[in-house]
Amino acid sequence: MATNRCVALLRGINVGGRNPVKMADLKACFEDDGHTEVSTYIQSGNVLFTTDAPVRTIEERLEAVLEERFGLALMVVVRTHRQLRSIVEDAPSGFGADPDRYHSDAIFLRSPLTPAQAMTVVHLREGVDQAWPGQGVLYFARLSAERTKSRLNKIMGTPEYRQMTIRNWSTTTKLLALLDE
Repeated sequence: MATNRCVALLRGINVGGRNPVKMADLKACFEDDGHTEVSTYIQSGNVLFTTDAPVRTIEERLEAVLEERFGLALMVVVRTHRQLRSIVEDAPSGFGADPDRYHSDAIFLRSPLTPAQAMTVVHLREGVDQAWPGQGVLYFARLSAERTKSRLNKIMGTPEYRQMTIRNWSTTTKLLALLDE
């Protein structure tokens, strides 16, 4: 059985005081489920781990385990080390390179939601927003000086949003660096 180094991206914990989960408890939950080399990064639900479980089944398994443990119906997106590396390496040219000018986010998509489907609910404000589809991800940049005019939050009311979780580009690249260690 193959061993994979992965990151689990949990949507909706520790946001605005809602769905509080302590990182030590989250780490223990993953360890109790048989994963190894478990660590967390910041409070927003990023868990790095090694697993022998088939990657194609792990998202649903983790959602069930987390709901049983914490009583929260959380959506989980898992990316292997290789997949996260591809997401970072395949980003549009210059994406995330000017954080003072642009707020850049990776919008991770949960299968079966495709980038093409996700792009149908992304409405861009001219001169403010930019978006590009990637492999299992959308890259979204907002002009920092105009970010209050961004339409990124418009996707939150869509059914497709239930299959997305957003990380800023700095977090995304930090997660890759942690997997690289």
